[in-house]
Amino acid sequence: MNSVPVFIDLSLDEQVQELRKYFKKLGAEISSEKSSKGIEDDLHKIIGVCDVCFKDGEPSQIDGILNSIVSIMITISLDRGENIVLAYCEKMTKAPDVPLAKVCLQSLWRLFNNLDTSSPLRYHVYYHLVQVAKQCDQVLEVFTGVDQLKAQFVNCPPSSEQMQKLYRLLHDVLKDTNIELSAKVMIELLGTYTADNACVAREDAMKCIVTALADPNTFLLDPLLSLKPVRFLEGDLIHDLLSIFVVDKLPSYIQFYENHKEFVTSQGLNHEQNMKKMRLLTFMQLAESNSEMTFEQLTKELQIPEDEVEPFIIEVLKTKLVRARLDQANKKVHISSTMHRTFGFSQWEQLRDLLQAWKENLNVVKDGLQNVSAAQLELAKAQKLIH
Repeated sequence: MNSVPVFIDLSLDEQVQELRKYFKKLGAEISSEKSSKGIEDDLHKIIGVCDVCFKDGEPSQIDGILNSIVSIMITISLDRGENIVLAYCEKMTKAPDVPLAKVCLQSLWRLFNNLDTSSPLRYHVYYHLVQVAKQCDQVLEVFTGVDQLKAQFVNCPPSSEQMQKLYRLLHDVLKDTNIELSAKVMIELLGTYTADNACVAREDAMKCIVTALADPNTFLLDPLLSLKPVRFLEGDLIHDLLSIFVVDKLPSYIQFYENHKEFVTSQGLNHEQNMKKMRLLTFMQLAESNSEMTFEQLTKELQIPEDEVEPFIIEVLKTKLVRARLDQANKKVHISSTMHRTFGFSQWEQLRDLLQAWKENLNVVKDGLQNVSAAQLELAKAQKLIH
């Protein structure tokens, strides 16, 4: 989102005087005279009533008023400006409708981008930016990814507790509209915990697991098991469910669901969506050890009618997790390659062997090319001697 630079062609005293008069005219309980206690007191009083303009003003007019307030605010020193900035941010979250929320969002962006990049106040402004962006459905204008987020605070990194609070907010505002990005945020959140405090992250860990399981585009779940807060859930039902999605096949999930229907439902997970994902994960696991599978075998393993095998395989191929070819005539599926559900020691060994074989093949090709090149040089020399 672009930020309009703050520039008001009036002195600070004149701006304060105009703002006081404007808000008093709107019926706010504020004096039209400047405070004798200084500009900070003026700002406190102006910000305290600034939301009165939300009632009847046009968005463009309100934008100009808020821009004037921001232009004064950024002149206040850090040690005296924290309460003022926080009060303003709180007011911006009170926009009564979407058009005004967009105006408030733009105003907070101006404030955020005009504060010094080393100012710790930028974190508080950004936190409220996310809240306001949710109100006008523009979260992805504010947050596009964890790397982009970290780049915003490279000169003044927030504390671990502050980042945890921000990640929780981002997860909350993204979970209904962008579950994939929401899952990434939760994984990042769990990564902020250490072995010393991982035991207090139980709720965050459970949310992370549920978000990843519910995401229709997340299939590699193995990394979650290595996160410290997730380890503290070992023995709990949510950890058992995650383990099934990591290493087990469809029958294990069905058995778990039969035994714990209420638990699955209470976590906000959809059983049919779980079945769909487990069928795909089961197929991936079968593809690791089978270069071809019959429709009859898949009907049994995936617990679907034979006439649903072809549509299922087509859906699998769309994910690009498996490369395969349908043989309708012989009712078979020929597997070319598949992504591994887990990537442990055996997969690293397999990758090592594959890279070693590739290296050896490249050496053979290199030697062959050198021999061809040498032969051509000899032939060229022989032709020169003849002529």
